Amino acid sequence: MEKSENKNCSCIDKKLEKELKEILEKYTNSKDNLITILNEVQMKYGYIPLLAQTKISEYLQIPMAEIYGVITFYSRFTLKPKGKYAISVCLGTACFVKGSEKIMERLKQRLNIQEGETTPDGKFSIDATRCVGACGIAPVFTVNGEVYGKATVKKLDEVLDSLQ
Repeated sequence: MEKSENKNCSCIDKKLEKELKEILEKYTNSKDNLITILNEVQMKYGYIPLLAQTKISEYLQIPMAEIYGVITFYSRFTLKPKGKYAISVCLGTACFVKGSEKIMERLKQRLNIQEGETTPDGKFSIDATRCVGACGIAPVFTVNGEVYGKATVKKLDEVLDSLQ
C-alpha cells in the first residue's frame, strides 16, 4: 500500500512541476516578476506550495527566504490550502466598532476552528482581514470574495447553513 501511495505522490509532484514550469515560462527570470508569479500560483492552487516556492527560487535566482518574506508580508498569499469556502471577517475599525468580533467568535464556535485554520473536511477556512473597503456597510464578512454587508450573527448562520 505504501508504494502506491508514494507513486501517487510522485505523480502529483510531477504534474505540479509541469504546471509550474508552464507558469514560469510566461515570465522572464527577473526578480520584478516575483509577485506576479506568486499571484498566478496562488490563483491556480489556492495557496503557494513549498515545491512552487522552490521552483520560483531556482527560476528567479533569489533566496527562498526572500520568497517566504514576500508571501508572509502580503495577506493575499497563503502557505496553507484554504477551504472550499474561504471565509474572512473584517476586523478593521469600522467593522469592529459595529460588532464584527461577535461574528468572528460565532464563526470559530460554529466551525470549531481558529483563525488561519481549515476544517478537517477541507470545506471551510477562516481568516481575519483588516479592511475590505466596505466600511459603509459594516460589519462585513466575505465568502470566496463575495461580500456580506450589515452582517449579524444570524446572517452568518444563514450563510453557513446554505453552504453546508
